[in-house]
Amino acid sequence: MHLLSVENISKSYSDKMLFENVTFGVETGEKIGIIGVNGTGKSTLLKVIAGIESPDVGQVSIGRSVVLRMLAQDPVFAPGETALEHVLGGNSPQLRVVREHADVLAELAIRPEDEKLQERLIAVNAKMDELDAWTLESEAKTALGKLGIADYDGKVETFSGGRRKRVAMAAALLQPSDVLILDEPTNHIDNDSVAWLEGMLQKRKGALLMITHDRYFLDRVSNRVIELDRGKAYFYEANYSRFLELKLEREEREAATEAKRQNLLRNELAWIRRGAQARSTKQKARIDRFEALKDQGPKASAGKLDVSVASSRLGKKILEIEHLTKGVDGRTLIRDLSFIAVPEDRVGIVGRNGSGKSTLLKMIAGKLAPDAGRVELGPTVKLGWFSQEHEEMDESLRVMEYIREGADQVKTSDGFVVSAGQMLERFLFEPAAQWGVISKLSGGEKRRLQLLRVLMNAPNVLLLDEPTNDLDIATLTVLEDYLDDFPGVVITVSHDRYFLDRTSERILAFEGDGVVTHHVGNYSEYREFAEKRDTQKAAESAAGKAGKGTSGSPGAGSASAAAAAPARSERDRPLKMSYKDQKDYEQIDGWIAETEDALKAVAGRMEAAVSDSARLQELMAEQQRLEEKLETLLERWTELNELAEQIAANKNGK
Repeated sequence: MHLLSVENISKSYSDKMLFENVTFGVETGEKIGIIGVNGTGKSTLLKVIAGIESPDVGQVSIGRSVVLRMLAQDPVFAPGETALEHVLGGNSPQLRVVREHADVLAELAIRPEDEKLQERLIAVNAKMDELDAWTLESEAKTALGKLGIADYDGKVETFSGGRRKRVAMAAALLQPSDVLILDEPTNHIDNDSVAWLEGMLQKRKGALLMITHDRYFLDRVSNRVIELDRGKAYFYEANYSRFLELKLEREEREAATEAKRQNLLRNELAWIRRGAQARSTKQKARIDRFEALKDQGPKASAGKLDVSVASSRLGKKILEIEHLTKGVDGRTLIRDLSFIAVPEDRVGIVGRNGSGKSTLLKMIAGKLAPDAGRVELGPTVKLGWFSQEHEEMDESLRVMEYIREGADQVKTSDGFVVSAGQMLERFLFEPAAQWGVISKLSGGEKRRLQLLRVLMNAPNVLLLDEPTNDLDIATLTVLEDYLDDFPGVVITVSHDRYFLDRTSERILAFEGDGVVTHHVGNYSEYREFAEKRDTQKAAESAAGKAGKGTSGSPGAGSASAAAAAPARSERDRPLKMSYKDQKDYEQIDGWIAETEDALKAVAGRMEAAVSDSARLQELMAEQQRLEEKLETLLERWTELNELAEQIAANKNGK
């Protein structure tokens, strides 16, 4: 079903053209990711589609019965509104009757003998049945809980900016809409919440338009990508992985076209230099052709971020944390943590919001004192602190003034001395923008400026607190490349799974109640380990409860032990395979090969169907089903081979 049309819209800001002549449509089930460097107009495009801003040219047409809902970066709340009230505050019939039901119950609690209220409750209950609205309140509380909001009745106006946005997100997800627009939905939520949101949006039937820098999220949720680049919009019927392939192909075609144009230009220039008789009609045409070829050149590049800044020498002693303990408001965030950083360490810190991750960074930076234990930095350590907020940035300053507060010049990794203005240009701040006031920059541009200020000081230990918030994918990619070659230590708090996998080799996981565990490996490897560990603990707990029996008497205990014995012997593996195990063992290699061949075939069909979004969705679903099947088969293969090895070992032992 066609939901909305964007027809030839253009939008400029001051003298800068954000985007021009953008045209596309949105159908039910489409999940569109919008990407581009900061300042290209991604958020503005969403605001134009949502009707918050008007285009300079063109129009947006939305179907008469289509409900469009947008989660803005800075949501607005009614005075005194609670989190649950906001989530249930939509105007659908179901939400209205849920609120009415809550109001009647509140009044009955005060006047339980009021017959009119009792009659009204019966009528409201009937409406709740009719509209199937009974589960809405529990769904609202579930959504808030999954997004880290346990205080359902808390006044939203007292919440932090990140918590307010999570309340608004829960409302946007729960309140019905045909088109949902999300601007940076993964900012300010932790890894578990991102995974939950990803699953919610994958199951969503309506259309989705979103801006996000989370590449795993974009890859798993989107089936269409719109890239804004130098005023133009490029469209890809693909998820993020496929988009990268298609973009590379497009740029290769453009490069070939440009090479051909340059060759023609050289030939025309050589002819003109030989001396053209402009009065000749034929020669006049060649001069006109030369001018046309010059005009056909590509638009000026948006620039490439260059962060080749030198770092200071770092000695052997870097960071030692010994028996560290810290509590806030009666809660223990960190309990007896010990940790030693080694040269070129790459440490990722993960955990739920409010668990103490940023608190640990602040103690390392000396901004907070521990309750117990110690944090000691080596004598050669020069910290670079990239904070989560802009609290250390005086937004009344001009861009150049802010950078010069850090340093007038800096030596790059290749040994050259570069001025503050030149470094700003490397960070994509044109000369005209360098004397602008910081408050007029976009959120992403402020973060980019903040990052430059940190690196200008040539640190050798980087503390990155949610570095991916508000930075575009292009900037993140270059930052990741920079960290690859950074000779110092990097400690990162992040909810961005891709960034953690790309930049971390050790994980400190805040698991609640002050427990901080250490895992060697990247984030995905940690998650796999944690899931297996938690599953094993749950199984052991269930087995323990079953083994206790129903009585504390000696007889009952003996019976429980006897009942538990067969379970233990089953875990010790039987000495021969069952009939089914044997048949599976003989055929499973063939099943795995067949499934792998089917996956290859689906991949080929997906490539052929890149311009057919409906067919691509079907194939993506089939691909997911086959991948799950292959994973199950591989697990079964491992189980059967371990069983065969154990049987062989038992026979040899005899």
